[in-house]
Amino acid sequence: MSKIFENFLSNRVLSRFSIFLIDHLMIIFSCISIYLIRYGFSGLTPEVRADGITLTLLLILFNTIFFVSFRTFSGILRFSSFTDLMRIFYALVMGYMLAFIAVLVIKRFDSEFAASNVTFIAIFFLNMFLMIFSRILVKETYESITGRSVKPVNVFIYGTKQAGISVAKALKGNSEFNYRVMGFISDEHHMIGKQLMGVTIHANDENLFRTLETKDVKTIIVSPQKMEEIKNSNLLVNFVDHNISLLTTVPVNEWSGTMMSKAQIKDVQIEDLLPRDPIQVNMLQIAENLEGKRVMVTGAAGSIGSEIVRQVATFNPYSIILIDQAETPLHNMRLELQERWRDLRTEIIVADISNAPRMEKVFARTRPQYIFHAAAYKHVPMMEDNVSESVQTNILGAKIVADLAVKYNARKFVMVSTDKAVNPSNVMGCSKRICEIYVQSLAKHLEKTGLHTTQFITTRFGNVLGSNGSVIPLFRDQIRNGGPVTVTHPEIIRYFMTIPEACQLVLEAGAMGHNGEIYIFDMGKPVKILDLAKRMIRLSGTPNVKIEFTGLRHGEKLYEELLNLKELTKPTHHEKIMIAEVREYEYAEVSRQIDNLIKVSYDYDDMHTVKKMKEMVPEFQSINSPFEAVDRLLEKITNGAEIARKS
Repeated sequence: MSKIFENFLSNRVLSRFSIFLIDHLMIIFSCISIYLIRYGFSGLTPEVRADGITLTLLLILFNTIFFVSFRTFSGILRFSSFTDLMRIFYALVMGYMLAFIAVLVIKRFDSEFAASNVTFIAIFFLNMFLMIFSRILVKETYESITGRSVKPVNVFIYGTKQAGISVAKALKGNSEFNYRVMGFISDEHHMIGKQLMGVTIHANDENLFRTLETKDVKTIIVSPQKMEEIKNSNLLVNFVDHNISLLTTVPVNEWSGTMMSKAQIKDVQIEDLLPRDPIQVNMLQIAENLEGKRVMVTGAAGSIGSEIVRQVATFNPYSIILIDQAETPLHNMRLELQERWRDLRTEIIVADISNAPRMEKVFARTRPQYIFHAAAYKHVPMMEDNVSESVQTNILGAKIVADLAVKYNARKFVMVSTDKAVNPSNVMGCSKRICEIYVQSLAKHLEKTGLHTTQFITTRFGNVLGSNGSVIPLFRDQIRNGGPVTVTHPEIIRYFMTIPEACQLVLEAGAMGHNGEIYIFDMGKPVKILDLAKRMIRLSGTPNVKIEFTGLRHGEKLYEELLNLKELTKPTHHEKIMIAEVREYEYAEVSRQIDNLIKVSYDYDDMHTVKKMKEMVPEFQSINSPFEAVDRLLEKITNGAEIARKS
């Protein structure tokens, strides 16, 4: 029965006209009440009544103007906020001020006008009390009936500048939020101990956590500007390690109007806890390269490929050609592009990049000027079990697309590689290294032969947060399901970068590249996956989530590298992008070896295929994989050859 009653209340909303009318009735009631108190029934002579009616009409007239201006009637009474009450206050003050001026003018011509200053002020205060109290009463009654009145959450605000103050005002002034501001945190010594908005400003020192415990504060809201300042320090990590929940908001300029909505306050994500400096790119240079151009993105439905598409779309290209063999994600990209970039020319192509006749037809029709090659199989354990597919898609696919780029005079070909290509320990990493070798050797070959029409650039970086292969989404799902969170090894570390950051650097590398370079990205400090898992668990607020160690997967290293030991780097104008000085290979020999490797892959003899890959990339040493047997075989062959040579 109570549920039915609650639903009845929830579905009933007083119309704006009704609220408008009730507010005017309160003006009339206030005037009548004060006049009765002031003069009594016997004192209401015809003259007094006439003056009272005049005053009431004046109040109705001027208050109507400001009721409309401040839209005091537009809200839902049971959800009235501090902001709504302030609108009423301002409207009444302005309305009564004009009415008071009108009364003074009348008194100049009629000194007997029955509206003293005391009477006027009394009407004002009674009117304001009735309008504000009625809304509070409706709100409290509704919450009492529906049981929605819950204990507010005590919070501290980190940041005492304008952004932090704006956040605090938004929390205090809007019933949508169930937060009670108990204090501020500041790094500015001159602010410590002072009062701000009725609460104390506390120092960020060793006593802070004791203060938080005393005030029963388990949540800190970090202002958006402060977030940028401290995310590279250990401070956020300390909060998480003390089981303090962290929230932040979108920047103030992105709020809905002048107020913050509930959707704009959010949990601090694990991405914010990673030690990375913000990345700045030369947007002008990128725009000059891509504006008005035909741009092809392979693997356009994947994590990296789809973000490249989004970022390219902002630079006003002539068209974007999206290629992927994953139908559903590609369809989702089509819908997104139609919604966000309705006027952008797009061509959505479902195709396998290793299908040469199909890709030939695509290139002949679309004639791309810029190609971002992000298509590849990338899951390490999967490729250990599917060697031929790794070769045919990653290597053959890259070779076909690169060759067609030359044939159809594309200006630039940008290949997305991986740190797993450095001293590879798995099939996937080795396949990408072979792609690098082919693209680089092709670029040098074209330069030597004078057929330099297409510039080839390779980008190499580590893990990206939130990608399909990242541990972050996996950990989030595991935590959401109550655990356990699975970590392969307690000492495993990885470099991380966000998807947008990685793609921005890909675009800039593509813009600055000339021919044959391998650009490597500064990934910041490596992160221990175990620490990452622990912090994600603490951030989630989910208790008793266990961590299990499952052992290294096939082909998995404890740590990844961005450079081969034999490689050096030289800087670029961008501090986050360096050029790897790598060995050069002879194109004819590389092409012959790749053709042979691809031919062997169609026999689906994994050991034989991997042996060919190791012959091409001698530094490919399998780890935690059945292909370690191939390493031992090759070692025996090498040792035997060495003994024979010496003898």
